[in-house]
Amino acid sequence: MPQDSVRIEHRYLELPDAFYTRVAPTPLRDAKLVCFNQSLAAEMGFHTANPAQWTGIGAGTELLAGMDPVAMKYTGHQFGAYNPELGDGRGLLLWETLGPDGRRWDWHLKGAGTTPYSRFGDGRAVLRSTIREYLCSEAMAALGIPTTRALFMVSAKDPVRRESLETAATLVRVAQTHIRFGHFEFAAYHQGEDALKALLEHTIRYHFPHLLALPDEQRNRRWLEEVVTRTATLIAQWQVVGFCHGVMNSDNMSIIGDTFDYGPFAFLDDFDAGHICNHTDQGGRYAYNRQPHIGYINCQYLARALMPILPEEDIRQALELYGDAYNSHFLDSMRAKLGLAEDDASDIDLTMALFALLHTHKVDYTLFFRNLSNLAGNGDAPVRDLFVDREAADVWLARYRARLTKETRSAEAREAAMRAVNPKYVLRNYLAQLVIQEAQNGDYGPLEELLKVLAQPFAEQPEFERYAAPPPDWGKHLNISCSS
Repeated sequence: MPQDSVRIEHRYLELPDAFYTRVAPTPLRDAKLVCFNQSLAAEMGFHTANPAQWTGIGAGTELLAGMDPVAMKYTGHQFGAYNPELGDGRGLLLWETLGPDGRRWDWHLKGAGTTPYSRFGDGRAVLRSTIREYLCSEAMAALGIPTTRALFMVSAKDPVRRESLETAATLVRVAQTHIRFGHFEFAAYHQGEDALKALLEHTIRYHFPHLLALPDEQRNRRWLEEVVTRTATLIAQWQVVGFCHGVMNSDNMSIIGDTFDYGPFAFLDDFDAGHICNHTDQGGRYAYNRQPHIGYINCQYLARALMPILPEEDIRQALELYGDAYNSHFLDSMRAKLGLAEDDASDIDLTMALFALLHTHKVDYTLFFRNLSNLAGNGDAPVRDLFVDREAADVWLARYRARLTKETRSAEAREAAMRAVNPKYVLRNYLAQLVIQEAQNGDYGPLEELLKVLAQPFAEQPEFERYAAPPPDWGKHLNISCSS
């Protein structure tokens, strides 16, 4: 299975033993390969003519030479409260591979059974949540947003009890690393300074190697600055595309700035700045409009864990970069969405006025920006028709057109650039629900078709126009929980 161009490693095992426990996967019965990501496999250096040969790996019945499954230990802040009892409760890090381009890939088997960190859980993942993670991680990758990826998925007959009786599934999730903010909290609060230093040195050596050339006194500071900046930029990318994560606990924050752990996520339909996509988040801690602040709080949690080994001034300066990085990326991205190539001091006011307008009138977020990208060809009607109060739309459109007079590009060039950043297709929750229902009945064709659509979110796909439609009434504000 591994190709000649792929090197096998397991560098995570170089960390102190406290960071992991060796655990064998718990086998699934009658496993079936559901999806295999051929394009990603090729990117990683694998060329698989028969993807079904990976079924046993996903089912936990086979291991390849070099695989040494471990459950990672970490802790973290969940909904603002520190929890020392966390770790991979249902996932196992199998190995690492290095592709022909030198990129490192962790292979993580999610849904592999109980581990010492399962607490009262069964260590399983269900088909419903596994499909959602597969779909969303690939949708985010196609949108150009840093994310973990889905390599392949296996379903099985094993019953799993959640709110109702469901069936088990596993996902082989890959990423450059699965190290989280919570790993550093575990090291700082439970293992001591030596373990914290070892974790930091490991993280820089394998995941920030460009910093190794710096003098010792600069390297750690620059690393934290980069982590803070990557985190701020990632969350700005979420906000710009209308993505709600739902569970921004510090144990779900990737140290390299990937979108990590897809649970009760949502792409906004009718715009609501305070949208809460996780029905267990009663206080709205992780609402859409709070995500930028929560990202900063998580960086503070990370910084606090680093205090034993980084000077306080270095930590303070690194944290100060968060606001500028977020604001800069957000405004630059919104200018691109609005087709504004020239900087103007009024752009932030124009943008905030638009968000207020969309919120007040509950306008579909994705459709608004996509329709705005076609004003020259279609006129104002497709934008105005999204509003019940068309006069309110007219007021903002007049202001927008006045701003466009400062631009030098042709309307055609401007809108072509806008269509390259304003997706036509996003993973609306109702679309995920429809393919889940079919998959639960044994039909995975709709899942494969939706994956094909989401792989080209900015393209016109006339044969798949129905996937760009606004959700039906039943499909808005679906009740999504952490249960998986």
